[in-house]
Amino acid sequence: MPVSDSSFDVLTFGEAMALFVAEESGPLDAVTRFGRRTAGADTNVAIGLARLGFDVRWLSRVGADHNGAFLQRALEAEGLDCRHVIRDDAHATGLVFKERAVDGADPHVEYVRRHSAASHLAPADADDVAIDRARHLHATGIPPALSDSARELSTTLFERARAAGLSISFDPNLRPTLWPSEAVMKETLNALAAKADLVMPGLAEGRILTGFDTAHDIAGFYLDRGAKAVVIKLGPEGSYFRTAEQEGSVDGSPVEKVIDTVGAGDGFAVGVVSARLDGLDWPAALHRGNLIGARQVQVIGDMEGLPNRDELTAMERSGEAI
Repeated sequence: MPVSDSSFDVLTFGEAMALFVAEESGPLDAVTRFGRRTAGADTNVAIGLARLGFDVRWLSRVGADHNGAFLQRALEAEGLDCRHVIRDDAHATGLVFKERAVDGADPHVEYVRRHSAASHLAPADADDVAIDRARHLHATGIPPALSDSARELSTTLFERARAAGLSISFDPNLRPTLWPSEAVMKETLNALAAKADLVMPGLAEGRILTGFDTAHDIAGFYLDRGAKAVVIKLGPEGSYFRTAEQEGSVDGSPVEKVIDTVGAGDGFAVGVVSARLDGLDWPAALHRGNLIGARQVQVIGDMEGLPNRDELTAMERSGEAI
């Protein structure tokens, strides 16, 4: 049974990886200088929410190696509560290497994560998490792709969050190469989405997962299965939302120059989830998501564009991703 402790805002979980970003352009086999940062869709959202002042707890496993120590220090410096991070003596921390983005093109990335510490996440790792003290659970489709035990952890946390009355947001974040088959991926992620209050696929992801083509029909697929709201990312065009009572679209935010597209969807999730936790309506939530996503694509790095609360206030006042 989870132990009782103080209340907090958000629980997130998944794999944090040490990110090595090329400091010079060119293919990875020709690069000799890299800068070390943090990576991971789940941690990007956790960092973004923490920068906005939310009390965020992070559940994961990292290796008992220098990359694991680096990640834990970096995440704690961002304000994350890492009491539920397990240092794994038997397995290494996952790594990702990324080319330097050029002219806004998607940079090539290579992962070293097979049998990583986080792939050994399991339901027992959440035994001491007092999930009933949280307001919200945010999850992505990456942890259930890592291993059978991590998939069981995802299901366990969803079920415990539902039983405790938390709101749940779910970003499918498709990683097809991590799954044994597309059929298993679709079945697993759609089952998790049915347990969430808010489902946030990209349009292309929604088409793969549901077989439907339009944002309206993709949203209907998840609403019919139990979701309360569906928000769909439309890239530069903006975003779309649908609930049982209403639907609408919000135009994308202007971007002066695209530098690095990695992390844009995570920035969007930070905007939508934070806005809903702040009590904003759906159009305002999507507008915030669009703003933060647009800001993120204008910097090098997976989460360096995520704003603090003062920066967000300035962005919302100006209507631009400054």
